[in-house]
Amino acid sequence: MGGLDSRPEHIKKVVEESLKRLRTDYIDLYYQHRVDPKVPIEEVAHTMNELKKEGKIRAFGMSEAEPKFVERANAISPVSALQNEYSLWTREAEKEAFGLCEHLDIGFVSWGTMGQGFFSGKVQANEKFGADDFRSMFHRFTPEALKANQVLLDFIRELADSKKATPAQIALAWALAQKPFIVPIVGINKSEHLKENLGALELSFSNEELAEIKNRLESITIVGDRLCDAFNRDILAQKENDA
Repeated sequence: MGGLDSRPEHIKKVVEESLKRLRTDYIDLYYQHRVDPKVPIEEVAHTMNELKKEGKIRAFGMSEAEPKFVERANAISPVSALQNEYSLWTREAEKEAFGLCEHLDIGFVSWGTMGQGFFSGKVQANEKFGADDFRSMFHRFTPEALKANQVLLDFIRELADSKKATPAQIALAWALAQKPFIVPIVGINKSEHLKENLGALELSFSNEELAEIKNRLESITIVGDRLCDAFNRDILAQKENDA
């Protein structure tokens, strides 16, 4: 994993580099993708305010940030979006993040909504990923975890059959049905993927169906840590080594 650097001078430097690469005068939404333990979040928020006043960014977002950091940053520079992992097998956001977004009027951008491709049903239980595939860093994509987590995929396929949809459409439609302020990130590199994703907008779940899905999900044990758990451990180790 790469290191973090949220020093004000570094943020301003990379913003200028991004503007140059994008050939634009401003960035609509600029994220601090991980909280830097070495830089007070207030310094980051003040820097975002400066960039807003200069017209170089229009909105400030945070990613995988604990509620306390979002609240402290928002008190200085309104946070427009919180980007956290959220999907049928990663539902931690329901505990605090959703309530925080509702309270502070922050949009929630979900990444990993498709389970990094697992919910497509095309990943084989014995599949191995090369070093150039980021899923090789996911504990959930080890052969043992893939095999154990087939029970979740079987449930998603069951839902797909009942809705005459694909497993991927179920995963996307389910996320959209949770809260009105959720905007999922989906990967699209083929036109058929776009058509499939758009098909999810035609699906709907009743309150009874959503409650039943929630009960089933809570009865399924997911094997393997998510990527950010491993990343956060690396950051903690970095902080302890530098102490």
